[in-house]
Order: sequence, then C-alpha cells, then structure tokens
Amino acid sequence: MSEFFTIRWQDGVVVMLDQRLLPTREVYRSYRHYQDVARAITEMVIRGAPAIGVAAAMGIALGARQLPRITDTAEFAQLCQRFAATRPTAVNLFWAIERMQHAYTQVRACGREAICDRLTQEALAIYEEDIATNRRIGQYGATLIPQKATILTHCNAGALATAGYGTALGVVRAAWEQGKKISVVVPETRPFLQGARLTAWELVKEGIPTTLVTDSMVGYFMQKGEIDCVVVGTDRTAANGDVANKIGTYTTAVLAARHRVPFYVAAPTSSIDLRCPTGAQIPIEERGTREVTHILGQQIAPIGVRVANPAFDVTPHALVDAIITEQGIARAPFGRSLPLLVKKGAKEGQSLGRPGTQQSGRRKAV
Repeated sequence: MSEFFTIRWQDGVVVMLDQRLLPTREVYRSYRHYQDVARAITEMVIRGAPAIGVAAAMGIALGARQLPRITDTAEFAQLCQRFAATRPTAVNLFWAIERMQHAYTQVRACGREAICDRLTQEALAIYEEDIATNRRIGQYGATLIPQKATILTHCNAGALATAGYGTALGVVRAAWEQGKKISVVVPETRPFLQGARLTAWELVKEGIPTTLVTDSMVGYFMQKGEIDCVVVGTDRTAANGDVANKIGTYTTAVLAARHRVPFYVAAPTSSIDLRCPTGAQIPIEERGTREVTHILGQQIAPIGVRVANPAFDVTPHALVDAIITEQGIARAPFGRSLPLLVKKGAKEGQSLGRPGTQQSGRRKAV
C-alpha cells in the first residue's frame, strides 16, 4: 500500500489529497459538506475514474446526513444528480451512484438514521472493494509483463486515481513486487500534466526506475525499440472494447500498433459500460480553456487565441491487445469476452448483496 492516501472517510468528514498541488505540495483537504465534495470532483482535487466513484459515494453519504428530507425520494434523486453532473465521461461515477441508489431503496422506509448508516456502509464498501479490485488487476496484468521490460503508460492510473494501488500502475506495481526488472517511461500528459506531476511522483516514491518524457517523444522511443509494452487505464470501455482515456491515449495506441508494441488497458469491470455499444456514444468532457493557455498559473498562449480542450479521446478496440480486469484478461473479440467478465463480476457482487447491473453513465442516469 502506498505511504500516502487519495481519499478517506474520517468521522463523517471526507478527506482528500489535493492532486492539483502535487508534486511540490502534499496537502490534505477536509470536506464537511456534500456540495464541497462535488466541487472537488469537478475542480480535479480528486480525479481518475475509480477515485471519482469513491468520492461521489462518500459525498452522497455525507449529503444524506445534511439534507432535511432525505427520506423523500425526490430529494435523494437531486442529491445523486448533483454528483452525476460532475464528470460525465467516467462511468465509475454512475456505477457508484447506482450502488448508492440501491442501498437507499433497501432502507428508505426505515427512517433517516437507517438511511445514513446504510449509505455510509455502502460508500466504505465501495472504497475497500476498489483497493481489492486494483490488486487483482495488478496480479492478472503482471502476467503480461516480461521479466525485463520498459513499460510506457499515459496520464495517471495509479493510487492517486483510485482508492489505492492503481489500475495501470497496479500492473506496474505488481510486476515490481514480483521482482521483475522493469522501468517506466512517463509522458507528461498535457494539458493537466498528470504524468509529470502525479505518475512520476508515485513511481519515484516507490523507487521504480522512471523516465519522464514529453508527449511528442513517444514515437521516437518506440521507433528506437525502447518500449516493450504500453499499459494505460480507462474512464469508460464500451461494449465492443473501444476505450475512452485521457487525451493522447489514441495517439499512443496508433504509434504502438505501427511499431508492434503491445497495448494493454487496465479496466475494473465497473468501468465497462455494456449499455454503450461503441466509443462513438461515450460523452467526451470539454474542459476550460485555461488548462491549455496556462501552466501552473503562468500564461503561455496569446490572449484571444481559440482553444479546444477535450479531456479524453477514444481508442478503437482494434488497437487494443488486451483489457485487464479484476476477473481476468479479455482479448478480441471484446464483444464476447467483456460480457463474460462483467457477468462474472456481477455474480460475485450479487453474492455479497450488491446490484449486478451496469450503469449507462448518461446524464439522465439518476
């Protein structure tokens, strides 16, 4: 387990590591109101699809304690909708909201205290399960990593993007823990610099050999034969295996295909959206222009220039060699292999009393 934590529930307060300040400042912020938790998600105090799901669950549990008419289904629906509107691409968000809705319906008739207790229990269960899921992804994924390998990743799919351990970096960590001689190449990931600020920070803390490069250098190192495989995370995977991940992932996948470098995606089954047929139906979040025109508060672009800032792109399934889940490794045809793993995960969840359906992640999900 990492020496830092991403998010925790402490005596009715949600505590998060403010990822906007890394790597130079390690500041934990306490949130006592559900509206502040929602803003923290939108403003990227916390980011990464699994971590967003955990934060939303904790925010809903917090809101249940604060809203006067929480036994009213309409008020609870509004609370859920507040979180559904924060980050539209990350399907884990909607999956976690569905979990909280299911828990609510189980105890709504039992009164306010029962609702608050049950929602807190569910949020904490989502937190604990995410860490366990990441470790299982790491174990499966490590089997794909050679005994000696240079791995390229993109953005941050580590402990900071989850409740702990990480998805793509969970694969890296598991391989490292097994004694494999690995090193990691980390593109900076413009415009928010999650690679330079977050992934490099995590790996340096772990003592894993790490080289930071600019995004535009990826093709150079692949052309030289210095990359053995690519492992990335995902905010949403469509039923056909198309993958939405941080902007620049598609470019990396195209380069990997050109240079015959295996391209792997680490995806908890909670991020697989079987109701979304292809990547064309995945909503792509457009973020503020300042993320592009400024770096760490310093303006780098002329005033008045037009700016586009899509936060994600979609990598077609044809460019994906394998999708690593906590239930096993899916390979093409993903339209067949992914549903089997999701079904396996749903059965496991139902045995623990959890809902077994997949949330679509559309804004009307609540």
